Amino acid sequence: MYAYCLFCQTQKCKYIASVLEQQGVLRAFSPQIIKRQRIQGANVDKQYDLLPGYVFVYSETELIDNTLFYRVDGLLRRLGTVDNRFALEGSDLDFALHLYEKNGIVGQVTVFKIGDQVRLDDPLFNGCSGTITEMDYRKERAKVSYQFAGMNCFTWVACRMIAAKET
Repeated sequence: MYAYCLFCQTQKCKYIASVLEQQGVLRAFSPQIIKRQRIQGANVDKQYDLLPGYVFVYSETELIDNTLFYRVDGLLRRLGTVDNRFALEGSDLDFALHLYEKNGIVGQVTVFKIGDQVRLDDPLFNGCSGTITEMDYRKERAKVSYQFAGMNCFTWVACRMIAAKET
């Protein structure tokens, strides 16, 4: 499968994706992320652009016909290089394929709070488990209390180093 990324006028992303699908590409979309908001006292999940101004295009065959892209109003340029005919490669392709598997919708991000049982997801801690005792949301770090050599210990770690503890 070939994947391409297009830079577009932000307000025209959905239109561009629709036009490209009508012209025969396998799939085209502007990736979305689900965010939870509190509206009139209720939690509501809403979709927002994950990458405003970008459209991902997927095709079973290489898209050699450049006129496919030039005919679309609001499409500013294709990302990539002429050498690979603007197809995504490497980690960019991996990211695009991951989006394709999720149909362009990224779910909610896991949020931790005080009292959560977590695993420190860094080789230094060797998968040590503990409990979040404090949070510093501004610095995106948590104080995790855990057992080491029979003693109660704690450490401040970046939230990206924390994973939910499997039960």
